[in-house]
Parts: sequence; structure tokens; C-alpha cells
Amino acid sequence: MFPNGISVLSLFSGIGGAEIALHRLGIPLKNVATVEISEASRNIFRSWWEQSNQKGNLIDDICDVKKLDRKRLQQLINSFGDFDLIIGGSPCNNLSGSNRYKRDGIQDIALLAFQSHMQVESASCPRSPQANYDTDGSDDLAWDLEDVVTTEPVATVSCNGEALAESPDSPPECERACSDLFSSESADDFNYELSDSDSDWASEEKVDNLSEKDRTLKLLETMGYPLDEAAIAMDRCGPNASIEEMTDYLCAAQMARSADAFFYDREEEQNKKRRLFEEENRWKRKKEKRFERIDECDDTTHLPNPMVGFGLPDTRLVVKRTLPEAAIGPPYFYYENVALAPRGVWNTIARFLYEIEPEFVDSKFFSAAARKRGYIHNLPLNNRFPLKPIPPQTIHEAFPSTKRWWPAWDRRTKLNCVQTATASAKLTERIRKALEGWEDSDPPLKVQHDIIHECKKWNLVWVGKNKAAPLEPDEIEMLLGFPKNHTRGGGISRTERYRALGNSFQVDTVAYHLSVLKDMYPNGISVLSLFSGIGGAEVALDRLGILLKNVVTVEISEASRSIFRSWWEQSNQKGNLIDISDVQKLDADKLEQLISSFGGFDLVIGGSPCNNISGSNRVSRDGLEGKHSSLFYDYFRILNQVKAIMSKT
Repeated sequence: MFPNGISVLSLFSGIGGAEIALHRLGIPLKNVATVEISEASRNIFRSWWEQSNQKGNLIDDICDVKKLDRKRLQQLINSFGDFDLIIGGSPCNNLSGSNRYKRDGIQDIALLAFQSHMQVESASCPRSPQANYDTDGSDDLAWDLEDVVTTEPVATVSCNGEALAESPDSPPECERACSDLFSSESADDFNYELSDSDSDWASEEKVDNLSEKDRTLKLLETMGYPLDEAAIAMDRCGPNASIEEMTDYLCAAQMARSADAFFYDREEEQNKKRRLFEEENRWKRKKEKRFERIDECDDTTHLPNPMVGFGLPDTRLVVKRTLPEAAIGPPYFYYENVALAPRGVWNTIARFLYEIEPEFVDSKFFSAAARKRGYIHNLPLNNRFPLKPIPPQTIHEAFPSTKRWWPAWDRRTKLNCVQTATASAKLTERIRKALEGWEDSDPPLKVQHDIIHECKKWNLVWVGKNKAAPLEPDEIEMLLGFPKNHTRGGGISRTERYRALGNSFQVDTVAYHLSVLKDMYPNGISVLSLFSGIGGAEVALDRLGILLKNVVTVEISEASRSIFRSWWEQSNQKGNLIDISDVQKLDADKLEQLISSFGGFDLVIGGSPCNNISGSNRVSRDGLEGKHSSLFYDYFRILNQVKAIMSKT
């Protein structure tokens, strides 16, 4: 019907589902006018339009369907000619079967946008017979088309595929302005999109027993607003305020806030700033004291550059070592922590672990991301071998689709160390806006410098034109050597996934060190895994082809234990798995019981928390004396107890 292209008026266009469908059908998009209230959705659609190299005309400056009046429509039709297709689906918030509290059908204010849709139809469609609009169980509504403007047939489609038309008897609410709260994709600005699936609601009997105030609070909570914020809105607006007034207040507060806090108390904010100021001063004083002690005692561990450890694959060993007799395995042990620790930390760790020299390695020599870590172990150094296949070594090898969008002035080839948090949407939006107007030339050096700084800090990659984005959890899994979807599902949130991955081993690096165990334990290995996290050591051993005969994991994070147990089951491990929640509960009696059951441990592996060691901690970087990092002494205690018990047997 339209071999030369189609002109589309897309109402409540969201992220462009209709336009993508037409594009994938091979129908050229000659002219497209979109109407969408969500700025985020408009940005996503415009980004797709640019990246898919559309040649047609795009008008996306109409953000509110109520503002698309007869005059504006006439301007569009004069510019484009008649529209061939009018498509859209008005908000379903008050139609959806899962909205048990405010399922008011077409009469509710949330459906005023539908009447706006009908008014657009009347301004652009020829007179035609009545059409029914089926609304998932609502009464059928007949709408008469009138006030013809165009003379050519126009196709009109609703979200359920029925023809759309206009009612001569629109309800009085139509005269009210349609609030910015309503959009097909505005879950963050109003109540979340209620789906047609069943939800875990309280029984109707319980709801009926609630007071009017509690019922209103419950309704606001189901809309997606935190209960404490809803209570504040009710107090500020008054007990007799309508739901619309409260949601207006909540959304206005969201738009007005300058920080991440929603409602905040001025006094509390001042106290927070005062605490941060005091902590910063404390940090400066501690730093000055450390510099004062430099001349008194040089307890510095000098990090190698490049950080290649005792040798990389296909290179000769750069060190030969002789271990103290007390350190010789079995049991073998392997300890890991961040390389860039405060002064004296690695000397202390080495002193407790038999005066063994640390092996400092940057994982950028094994993958596309840096990860500077120190390892103290008593493993042999000869006959190491890397995991196969060799993982991608550069950003573009790891993420080929980014090469198309990568600006020439961003010269990164490797990513920085994976963190436990990710960049905000606000940051990526600021980057996009900073690059606006520089499509045909490089931005100023100051802009380049600032953007590269943020990209390095947060490991941002270029996924579209002027569009930087943080790594997804599954992309980080690949960089760290874990199987795809290793941390996904099982009730684990995205935040927990980022945190767990940020605290994990880089599997390829650790596997290179552990590879010497394959020939030593052909029938399987018994492992005591302390601070095991999401199982980086066990994944490395499994990928090396070493049978996991017995594994005892000690990990305090329930989310990490759940991820590890899920991997254990999905990878069809046949050995014995015992998980313990707290390293401080693993005493000598428990160890003796485990050793008598398994016949001893072949490997004791782990890395105690780096919270008080990491350079990113500007508040409580107290080294091994810190609350979390002092758990290193439990690693030393348990290792000594294992060696003592096994020496008796």
C-alpha cells in the first residue's frame, strides 16, 4: 500500500515500538510526528532514529497530547500532506485488571488522554461510521467522527487493534488540562505501569477494613511511591486532598529535587554536611600523620611496573623463590586483596603468611579490564597455563558494537577496574547534552577531558551517537570470566549483582595461578573457600577441568551464597558442598569435624574484605585495623588451625 514510504502520526509513542515494527517490515518512514510526554522515552526514540539512519522527517517536539490542537495538526498536514497512519495506545492505568484500587475505566482523569486521542482523530480523519473501542472489559464506547480536515483515508489503530473514533458526549473532565503525569512510558513520573498480570495483593476484605487515610496511603504505595513520602505528601496537602493533588505534589517534588534525596529535612542535611566535613578533616589529619612518619620508618611495599607478577603466559618466570619449610604445601593456600593498599599493609600480610613475597598482577594482561591485585600463595610457579579460549583483550574485541560509535578522541583500549556501583542516568544524560552541537567536529578539549574522566571512572562505553552507557551486569560477568547469567535471577537485584561482581576474583587471572593444581589432583580437590563471594575460585577450578570433590564455602552475603549455590546446581557438580555464613563462627572444633569428614583440605583460598584498604575509601581507610579488613586475621587463624589439625592426622 505504501511502497514509497508512509507518513505516521504516533500518539503516546513511548520508545517507538510502532516505528520499529514498520522499519523492520521494510516500510520507509517518510514522515513521523511523535507525541510522548516522557523525556526519557523521547531520548530513546530519537537515539534509535539516528542510529538506524532514517532518512525521513521526524517531528518530536510535541510532548503533550493535549497540546496537539487543530492548529498544530493543520500545520503538520500542510508540511507533510495527509497522514497515512495514526497509531497509539493511551495509558491503561485505570483499565488494567491488576489495579484493584482505582480501576475507574474511561471516566477517570488518567483516561483523559484517551479523549485527547479522540480529538486528534476528529481533526485528521474523514467522517465515518461509528467505531467501538474495546477496553479490556470496560463498557463499549461509541465515538462519532466529525470536523473533517483531510480528504484521504487514514488508518487509525489503538493499543488493542480496534478502530478509534470520537465521542460526541465527552465527559466533563475532558475540559481539564491533561497532567504531565500521564504517559504510556511514564512509570517514574506517575504510578508504575500496571500490567494485566495478577499481582500479590491483599484480600479485598483486608482493604475494606482500612481507614480512609490508610486506604489512600496504600493506593499511593501501589502507584510506586515510597510509603514515607506518601505520608509526607498527605500531611502537606491535607487529609481532604484528592489523589490527583497528592500525586501532583509528589511529582513536583521529584522534578524539583536537586539531589537524589526526595524529601529531606534541612537540619538533617546540615548535619550530614557537617559529618562529611569532619570526616574529611579527620582523613586529612591522618594523611598528614602518615607523611610525617615516612622518614621514621619506610614500611613501603614497592609495586612493580608493569604489574605482571612472577610471569605471564608465554613468558619466562621473572623470579625464583624458596619457601620457608612451614609454608610448604599441602595444604596449599592462596590469598588475594587490592594491590594499592595503605602503607605497610602488604608487609603485615606477608609477615603473617610466612614472609612470602606477594605476587602483584594487573588483570589487564588477561582480559579487557584492569584489576590490580596482590596474591600471596605457596603454589608452584612452573608449568602454569592460561584458560582457553583466551578472552577478549580490548574494549572493541569485548564489545564490537561500540566501535561504530567510539569517538576518535577517546583513546581507551582497556577498561578500568570493575566497581561495586554503576553510573547514574543523570551522568549519561549530562554527557549527551555536553556533546550536543558537536556532531560534525570534535568538542573542545575541556569537554573531552571532563567526559573521558567520567568514562574512565565509571567504565562507560559508547553505545550510540553521543551516547555513553555503563556496563550491564552480564557484560561485567564476561569481563571477569564468569559464565553468562552467573549472577542473574534467583531474587538477586541489579544492585546486588553489581556489588557481588565488584568484589569478585578475575577468573582468568586466578585460573592461571591455580592451573598447576590440575596435574597434582587428577581425582579431584577438596577446597576451603573463605570469603568465597560468588565463587570465582571454584569457577576457575571448574574451567580448568579440576573436579571439585569437596567444597566448604564461608560467605556472609546471602545474595552471594545464593548465586554460588545456583551455579553449583546448574553446572551439575557431583561433589559435596557445605556453606557457612560467618567466618568468625568457623572455630577449631568445626574445622576438626570437617577435616575428619573430608580427610583434610588440599587448598585454602580467599580474599578478606578490602573495604578499609581500597583507595576509593576516603572515610575509613584504616588498613588491617578497619572493621571489615581486619577479618584478614581470621584467614590467618583458620589457615594455621587447618595446618595444625592436618599435621596431627
